[in-house]
Amino acid sequence: MDKHNLTVLNEFILLGITDCPELQAPLFGLFLIIYMISVVSNLGMIILTKIDSSLQTPMYFFLRHLAITDLGYSTAVGPKMLVNFVVDENTISYYFCATQLVFFIMFITSEIFILSAMSYDRYVAIRNPLLYTVIMSQRMCWVLVAIPYVYSTLISILVTIKIFNSSFCGYKVIRHFYCDSLPLLSLLCSNIHEIKWIILILAYFDLISSLLIILVSYILIIAAILKMNSVKVKHKAFSTCGSHLTVVIVFYGTLIFMYLQPSSSHSFDTDKMASIFYILVIPMLNPLIYSLRNKDVKYALHRTLGQLCNIFSQSSL
Repeated sequence: MDKHNLTVLNEFILLGITDCPELQAPLFGLFLIIYMISVVSNLGMIILTKIDSSLQTPMYFFLRHLAITDLGYSTAVGPKMLVNFVVDENTISYYFCATQLVFFIMFITSEIFILSAMSYDRYVAIRNPLLYTVIMSQRMCWVLVAIPYVYSTLISILVTIKIFNSSFCGYKVIRHFYCDSLPLLSLLCSNIHEIKWIILILAYFDLISSLLIILVSYILIIAAILKMNSVKVKHKAFSTCGSHLTVVIVFYGTLIFMYLQPSSSHSFDTDKMASIFYILVIPMLNPLIYSLRNKDVKYALHRTLGQLCNIFSQSSL
């Protein structure tokens, strides 16, 4: 990295979520509760879909990786954000900032394409139910998650290296509560337009390509459902897509609002609220949406909790 960066900038100052002292304690308590619910529910979903025999299907394989990405990007930002509520100075070291940026971009990009893979999985399940497990083999499932992980890792490293290999002007206040690419651009003295174009092109490509996969999948799903004769079968087919569709609308709606609005209409406070929603709230909502709307997950959870209770009761005797 540029020697200028290493000698002049050892740390950055994060503006944080609020500068009002009266709100620090309530917000800390609120976000701590949200983050803990997110961690417990996502870890629970990862463990449950791994150990329960009734959840060993492609749909729950993708759901497990959705929980991994939710946990990943919320943990990349959440703990540091919470720490900044209780310290006097909201600082973040130069290298920790780069690390946070790498993991945040990696997990958020992976989630975008895992949601796309989940829409394709729903299409195959509805269009070819008899061949579902053959088409969505374990190898195919791993390919559909490995490609997003590899691609997101590469672009996260590319963007981070481009930013942190550029020269910073010496002004070290980041107008955000975490190290995001666009706020960091405002601190650069060189390569600003080049890096901004790289970020915008990648952002548009990721959102548009993944949305196209989802839209095409759901158009084909609707076409397949309309060909079904039984109303009961149609309702069951639609219900299997309900949780995924809810997650897609909430997640993509927030990202589109955050990153694709005109620069003239950008507001720092609005961006912070949108960021809080998709960094903390969405990772908490996703496992709850899938568990509350899915009978298989609820039955598996009750069965696992029952087994744990039996183990503890026997060990206490």
